[in-house]
Amino acid sequence: MSLHDVWQLSFDFFSPKPVVLEPVEENFSSDGGLLVFRQWDEQQQFTHGFAQQLGDFRNKPRHSILEMVRSRVFGILAGYEDQNDHDSLRSDAVFKLLADRSIDGDDLASQPTLSRFENSITPQELMRLEAWFIERFVESFKEPPHEVTLDVDVFDDPTHGEQQLTFFHGYYEQYQYLVRPITCAENDMVVLPVLLFGTADVAAGLTADLDRIVAALRSKFPDVQIVLRADSGYAKPALYEWCEQRRVQYTIGIGMNKVLKKNSEELLKKAVELYEQTGAPQQLFTAFDYQAGSWDQPRWVVLKCVSVASAAWGGCGGFRAWGDGGDGGEKQLAAQCQASSEPLLVSFT
Repeated sequence: MSLHDVWQLSFDFFSPKPVVLEPVEENFSSDGGLLVFRQWDEQQQFTHGFAQQLGDFRNKPRHSILEMVRSRVFGILAGYEDQNDHDSLRSDAVFKLLADRSIDGDDLASQPTLSRFENSITPQELMRLEAWFIERFVESFKEPPHEVTLDVDVFDDPTHGEQQLTFFHGYYEQYQYLVRPITCAENDMVVLPVLLFGTADVAAGLTADLDRIVAALRSKFPDVQIVLRADSGYAKPALYEWCEQRRVQYTIGIGMNKVLKKNSEELLKKAVELYEQTGAPQQLFTAFDYQAGSWDQPRWVVLKCVSVASAAWGGCGGFRAWGDGGDGGEKQLAAQCQASSEPLLVSFT
């Protein structure tokens, strides 16, 4: 093994003495990179605030709630999702430092201890955690925001063994959970992460979560404009109506169908003709009022037609605008149309 020129990083999160990181020949630990995240955690007080939401009713515990939270958070961050990994990680020098324990101190919590800890968390504590995430997000703005854009999405979390509420999902072809984070486009923060069972409707409980977020934002910033963005997995009339009732602007993907395809046929032909004439990829847009059979009213839909060397297709693009839809609205149109791959349902003030 060859080492680069000697370098050092110094961290001050461990109060007894500075922590210095440098490359060595010995196999001391393969997880030294976590120390950078621990320094960030010290600045943000993330694990500290997280642990404060959880009660501790044990008698003379050997391992604090904060220590166990850090073991699990940093373990998952490093790819050690399985609790069994902590039977060896509990002796790892880096993981001890992450938990504010000296490298020659006692071992950290074992897998059975961590398992009892996680299973002891109550629904009330989970609700406090969710409220803490939302409060942390609202307090992150140094100045009152003019606009807050909430993005909602879902991704699969494969499972193994016999975890509670893990189910086989036909689309992903695996046993899994579903994770639904709501994030903020303006500051890239996770506003609220939600764990769903493996075959859940991705929109299950979404409006209740959004109600809390919107209420918290408007309580501190009464004039803030709130925008919701989501893909076609959330294309549900109940969500459109929720947004309209609460004055939340929205841009939500909807699936292509015969009516939308028919209304975009002429534009798609034009895109193909322009590509044949110029040799340059084409993206053309159309927009119109559209009402599906299950909707209570017509809504604005924007579609994108694309012609490139390999194919021509009618997909979509979309935008949302505030007020009179001036230059700001045009910029939103350009940006979101580039990113869209399905017809978008758009709301206006």
